Amino acid sequence: MLNIKMMKPFYTLQEGNDLKLVFAYQYFSIIKENEVYQFIPVESNEIRINIQTTQIENLTDIFVFQRGTKIFRVRLFQLLQISDLLDHLQSITSFHVQDVKSGDNSEKSSQEVLHFEKENLHRLIDKALLEGDREQFMSLTEQFKTEEAAH
Repeated sequence: MLNIKMMKPFYTLQEGNDLKLVFAYQYFSIIKENEVYQFIPVESNEIRINIQTTQIENLTDIFVFQRGTKIFRVRLFQLLQISDLLDHLQSITSFHVQDVKSGDNSEKSSQEVLHFEKENLHRLIDKALLEGDREQFMSLTEQFKTEEAAH
């Protein structure tokens, strides 16, 4: 079993639904058999996560760790299985995942508001027809056509 001693991305980059966690020398270390191994960016240096699905996308990438002349190479999916890496990733990415989910909720709310506004406009048109208010009817139908064209 490996333990993550320290895991701080050198920087994070969000591109759409993808979040890249990029690591450098002193920002990622593991403990293997009571010895600390430092990450070295020889092969892969990033973890890519789809924050919509919270799935890691580069599971086959190889991460290299070094202690003196000893080098330890491990694929990301193996590192996830034999260490507490997932816990560290969740604490790092929680802000980005929450941000995307709240964005989804606000989009749903906006769609609901548009739906209610459209229903209200229909009711006002019906009311103008029942009252025989031609001017109001023409104004509301014009407004309805404008909003339909915008969406």
